[in-house]
Amino acid sequence: MDSKNKHLLVIAGPTAVGKTEICLLLAKKFHTEIISSDSRQFYQETELGTAKPTRGELEQVQHHFINSLSIFDNYDVRKFELDAINLLNRLFEKHDLVIMTGGSGLYIDAICYGFDEIPDVDPSIRKRLIQDFEKEGIQNLQSRLEKLDSAYFEQVDIHNPQRLIRALEVCIGTGKPYSSFRKKKKNKREFNCILIGLEREREELYQRIEQRMDKMITEGIFEEAEKLFPYRHLNALQTVGYSEIFGFLEGKYDEEEAIRLLKRNSRRYAKRQMTWFKKYPEMTWFHPSDLNGISNFIENAISSTP
Repeated sequence: MDSKNKHLLVIAGPTAVGKTEICLLLAKKFHTEIISSDSRQFYQETELGTAKPTRGELEQVQHHFINSLSIFDNYDVRKFELDAINLLNRLFEKHDLVIMTGGSGLYIDAICYGFDEIPDVDPSIRKRLIQDFEKEGIQNLQSRLEKLDSAYFEQVDIHNPQRLIRALEVCIGTGKPYSSFRKKKKNKREFNCILIGLEREREELYQRIEQRMDKMITEGIFEEAEKLFPYRHLNALQTVGYSEIFGFLEGKYDEEEAIRLLKRNSRRYAKRQMTWFKKYPEMTWFHPSDLNGISNFIENAISSTP
């Protein structure tokens, strides 16, 4: 395999921006396959709440990592890095270009750049943080991280306790912000990364998010969450789209409030995703409707590779 002629096309952007549609079109145009880097779509049991491609869309183009796990599996970003790099090595045997898409910035970082070297910390710190989370809830973790590392707090999915705990244990264990250790050194990959970001005007994006939430509710996300309710403690379910409904099922508020929180937190999640992706200086931004502009950019990027 000549790695100089192999390209990973990353299509990133916030939830509901239109990544699925554009990736299907690009995959057909370039006769290639799609890797999902959206950690919420890995799990078979989470169908409606993670906005996976439809069965018809999955049949149009070969997708990888969607429905590949169970919520009971122990899986994290480091395992994803190993699995995805191994998969890419196989895919590059038959494709010069492979598409990776998703809204999980940490997972995109893992494939394009690898991981930062972060000092080991006392394991007892994590144990105490987990105990605090179980006793006082996620709000405690959120407020502590905001105080200790406001920069990372602005980017991280604040509804994911695993990521909050990871950042906090580093902050507490080293006495330095978790963000200060990130992206000090990039791993060199055996392929070229082409990074494209999709964006819409804020009101346009928020309208699409509202419409998506309404569709999810009509299709039965409350019923799906009710089936998953006994397993709500699992990390795979600590995400926007389920957490709000779990709160309703626990009797903390009524259904109307759950719907309001679903939409509000989805908008906030999209804002955090954009904050994360805007930090990439090498990412070029397009409106999802600009298929010709995106295609021309990709072709030029490929042809100009040394």
